[in-house]
Amino acid sequence: MNFFKTAALLIIFSIISAMPVKAATIIKFATLAPEGTSWLKTMKEFFKEVGDKTENRIKFKIYPGGIAGDEKDVIRKIRIGQLHSGAFTGVGIGIIAPSVRILDMPFLFRNADEIDFVLNKFDAKFRETFDKEGYVLLGWSEVGAIHIMANTPIEKPEDLSSVKMWLWEGDPVAHATFKAMNINPIPLSITDVMTSLETGMIDSIYASPLSAIALQWFTKMKYALSLPITNASGAVLISKKTFNKLSDTDKEIMLTAGEKYFRKLTLLSREDNNKSISTLKKHKIIFTKPTSKETVKIFETMGKEARKEMVGKLYSEDLMKEVENAITEFRLKKVVKNNNKKGSK
Repeated sequence: MNFFKTAALLIIFSIISAMPVKAATIIKFATLAPEGTSWLKTMKEFFKEVGDKTENRIKFKIYPGGIAGDEKDVIRKIRIGQLHSGAFTGVGIGIIAPSVRILDMPFLFRNADEIDFVLNKFDAKFRETFDKEGYVLLGWSEVGAIHIMANTPIEKPEDLSSVKMWLWEGDPVAHATFKAMNINPIPLSITDVMTSLETGMIDSIYASPLSAIALQWFTKMKYALSLPITNASGAVLISKKTFNKLSDTDKEIMLTAGEKYFRKLTLLSREDNNKSISTLKKHKIIFTKPTSKETVKIFETMGKEARKEMVGKLYSEDLMKEVENAITEFRLKKVVKNNNKKGSK
């Protein structure tokens, strides 16, 4: 009897041992963020949590610092299966889902509360847009407020008329922005900016304070406009083809971790950008202010012109008005709320 039991157990064990073990899904992920940045450190926390919670059914291979190429290169590689996922700024987002670029239009937002409100309100709509283009949104990862930096003081639009401004090659939003501001920019890949600053091909750039430091562009600058020209959106995306290979459980683990860590990334980005402004000032970068409230209104009018320029090219007029009206409504509610607080004192 014991012989037969032992034999049966051995047969069962042999069958189980012979069964193929499903290999881990390796997700190749690319980002422009350099090694050592708090941004990439947080991403690695996300990768670790996903790996731990899926018992290593999902693993990541990271290509940081632009070694996989510019964002358009990363998207091309995702399409042919060489990569599977990436962190994108508005430029990459625009190649994949042009209408989402409404988030990057100039002088649209005035503060972080407005940004958070719009992202929450339109999150489902934009997720659906990404889905139609073959991508799954794992989370928003804001780049932050974008400032113009130059070697001459900038206090009004006229001060930009003679600068040699960089334009991220292939970015229609930046092109429309500078067109509205009467600037004739020089298109270059982001990886060519530093060399072009060194040779004098360009003498002005636009970047978040954190990016200007991380990429060392600030070393070639003397001034920065304190009024941000825009807030640069960011998103972490994975190809739907790769995502759909995962089990429902693993999909949920990844989405839940994404919501947690990419919100953390946005808050960290805002904090780091504020700290970076202080760092830039310590390195003798002078932050200039617009000459008056009227000057700010002129900049905002230029922003409206740029937004109209992109209607029918990136997004519909309906979407533009929907977003603008949502922001206006949010501002009015905030004014009423503040007035009520004052009245209750």
